[in-house]
Amino acid sequence: MSAVFAAGLLLLAAAAAVGLISWRPGRLRGAPYALGAAGAACLAATGGSALAGQTVRLDVAGWLAAPAGDGQGSGLAVDRLSGLFLVMALGAAVPVSVAFASWAAGPGSAGPQPMATRMLAQGYTLAVGATAVIMTAQDTFTALFAWEALTAAFYLLAGARRGPAPAPGPDRVGAARVTVAFGKASGAALLVGLLLLAARSHSIVLSSFTHAPGGAARTTALVLLMAGFAVKAGMVPFQVWLPRGYAAAPPPARAVMAGVCVNVGFYGMWRTLALLGHPPGWLAGILLILGGLSALLGIAHAAVQNRLSRVIAYSSVENSGLIITGFGVALTGAAVGNQRLLAIGLLAATLQMVTHTAAKSLLFSSAAGLEAVAGSDDLEVMRGLGRRAPWSGVGLAVGSLTLAGLPPTAGFVSEWFLLESLMQQFRVASLGGRLTLALAGAAVALTAGFAGVTFVRLVGMVVLGPAGPDGSRRGEYGWAGRGAVALLAASPLVIAALTPLEIRVIAAGLSPVVPSGLTMGALKSPWVLQPVFAGFSILSPSWLVVELPVMLALVVLLTLALSGRRLLRVRRVPAWRSATIGVDGADSYTAFGYANPTRRVLASVLHTRAGVAELSPRRGGTAEGYGDEAAPHLRYDSDVVEVVESWLYRPAGRLFTAVVAVAKRLQSGRLDTYLLYMLIALVAVVAVVTAMA
Repeated sequence: MSAVFAAGLLLLAAAAAVGLISWRPGRLRGAPYALGAAGAACLAATGGSALAGQTVRLDVAGWLAAPAGDGQGSGLAVDRLSGLFLVMALGAAVPVSVAFASWAAGPGSAGPQPMATRMLAQGYTLAVGATAVIMTAQDTFTALFAWEALTAAFYLLAGARRGPAPAPGPDRVGAARVTVAFGKASGAALLVGLLLLAARSHSIVLSSFTHAPGGAARTTALVLLMAGFAVKAGMVPFQVWLPRGYAAAPPPARAVMAGVCVNVGFYGMWRTLALLGHPPGWLAGILLILGGLSALLGIAHAAVQNRLSRVIAYSSVENSGLIITGFGVALTGAAVGNQRLLAIGLLAATLQMVTHTAAKSLLFSSAAGLEAVAGSDDLEVMRGLGRRAPWSGVGLAVGSLTLAGLPPTAGFVSEWFLLESLMQQFRVASLGGRLTLALAGAAVALTAGFAGVTFVRLVGMVVLGPAGPDGSRRGEYGWAGRGAVALLAASPLVIAALTPLEIRVIAAGLSPVVPSGLTMGALKSPWVLQPVFAGFSILSPSWLVVELPVMLALVVLLTLALSGRRLLRVRRVPAWRSATIGVDGADSYTAFGYANPTRRVLASVLHTRAGVAELSPRRGGTAEGYGDEAAPHLRYDSDVVEVVESWLYRPAGRLFTAVVAVAKRLQSGRLDTYLLYMLIALVAVVAVVTAMA
């Protein structure tokens, strides 16, 4: 398997080399992504081998890092935990890459600009390769090197499409800058945290951090590492980069960023817990509160967005919040010494992560196909587009139902486990721990309700809405892309049907963190699940997959038996939309109008701003009989505010600008002044070092 591991990395390197060639428009433009799919398949197979119990090592000492001591801690290696993440992330990368290749070969790709094509290909290969290296790195240098490479890859993907976007599209240049700024912030936090652990353990090997002595330095390192990983995952208050970066990237690149690469943040959290363990209780409480707030704020913003890319991107903030909430339950269990609570928290978070990977890969891949047909991701333009692009439309519907948490999808199972884990607050002795679990549970319950509203809008308007006058399917995926979307669409349903098998795989992967026997306690019987704690509740998603179609068939048969031929009689009546009969065109329900009640209900969360503006009067005959007289024309505006950006980052930006303006005065241009600055800095450093010694 070491050869397969190496082959996967070499295929990604070959994809990067092929991507440097400026292909003309045509099928060869998809070659880098086809090679990337093969490389991802090799890496996923390597992860599967590690899950089966085989430790796979690849000695790259001297390439990425110098040998550490006897060389045993350097290089790349795959254990059960990293194998679980490789199977999940790189397994999803295979169909995503195939869909990417189909998109690149079609007319809706990046276009004939050689630089944009090269930048997109390099960003893709660097992102997938860096993800694999982060999940298998054994030393600090290699992990940080790959983390910075992933930041560069996100910058390339977010900035691949140059030039201003059509209004009201994203500010692509600004989005790329924000993306790389938050990536550098996460890298800085990880750098300081890992250096603190290396200084305490006297080694840069990650496994040696387990023996780092406790104290303020270890706790500080733990907080810095969690913060660095939370930035990449998009947790509040670091979530502002995620909608911008995803929306600015080309359509299929969003599936790579959201469905594949974002998992490195969660891998870092899982690995940190495995290495350090026993976190302070207050850290678990903070993660629980911020996770629940991220979920609620993310779905609130997703519910009112009018562009498909931003709806799915803000939904990623919601999913990250749900995953981190489950991880907070696990940290609570580790803090209080309750191993079963640790097991159910990690299991719920991992199930939610698998659902997020499958659904986000499907949604963004399907949205890429729909956007290629429509030429825009505006929901008003995409109304009824699922009828013209049925493959992508079905994928969007299945992904939406999954993230809405409806049976028989994997989203229903993962949300059930998450809510069940949060209901175990009575097993925590401290009042503070019980309250934080209860608050997080309330936030998750509200999130689940608004998720249904959010994704009903997508299915009802984009997939089931009336088709536009243009019946052309130009720009939809080719057969390879359709097959990839179909495979992704089947995954949430298959995963739900095989949840007992999924739990066995997850239990093996989580064994470096929690004993697999405790995680396997979620299996009450081979096909019935329980939330690890016996006698609390049960669920059988496998039987649901069988029961729901049978119940539907029984209802249809009973209806046929009672109604006879009347059920099959064709009746044509005016469509019911927007609370009136037969309303068409601009007067029918719009995506903006559907989301307006949500803007009102969540006005305190979204800080909704509304107003009426008077435009230039219109002239000409109207149905109301205005004739040639001027008719008043009013426009209703309603918008939401990104609270974190308005209250945190914009004031901080103004303060930073003021500090920079003051600091610029120090640039006098005189050499003696600069020598004085250096002397003052040297004396200050010597004083601090002496005091610390």
